[in-house]
Amino acid sequence: MKIRHVQESDRAFWFTLDRHLPEYQFDQKVRDKQGYVLLVDGAAVGLLRYNLFWDEHPFCTMLYVADAYQGKGYGKALMVFWEEEMRRLGYKMLMTSTQVDEQAQHFYRKLGYQDAGGLLISIHEIQQPMELFLIKQIE
Repeated sequence: MKIRHVQESDRAFWFTLDRHLPEYQFDQKVRDKQGYVLLVDGAAVGLLRYNLFWDEHPFCTMLYVADAYQGKGYGKALMVFWEEEMRRLGYKMLMTSTQVDEQAQHFYRKLGYQDAGGLLISIHEIQQPMELFLIKQIE
C-alpha cells in the first residue's frame, strides 16, 4: 500500500470515484496538494480530498475506497495519513461531514471524530438528508 498526493496523471482514475468535483477544481487539488491517491499493488483504488473550512481548518470533503477494497483498513489508512500531514503542517483541528443516513458517521467516530452539529438544506432543488459535521482535535 502507498499513499501519495494526487497528480495530473490520476485524472481519469479520480473521476471514476469522485463524481462531485468539477474538472477545474481537480486542477486546484493537484496544484495545492489537497488530495491523495491510495495505491494497492501499484493500482489506484482510493482517494481523499480536502479543503480549508473558513480558510483555516482542514475539512475532508471526500473519502472513497473502491468497493473491492472496502473493509480492509484502507479508508482508515487514508485518514491517518491525512491527519499526520495536517499535524505536521501545524493545524489543530480537522473536520469532515456525512449525511445522517450514511454509515460513514460511525467510521469517523471510531477514528476519534466528535459530532459538531448539522446542516439541513430544505431548498427543493437541492434538498438532501441532514449533513452531520464532525471535528477532531490534533496536536
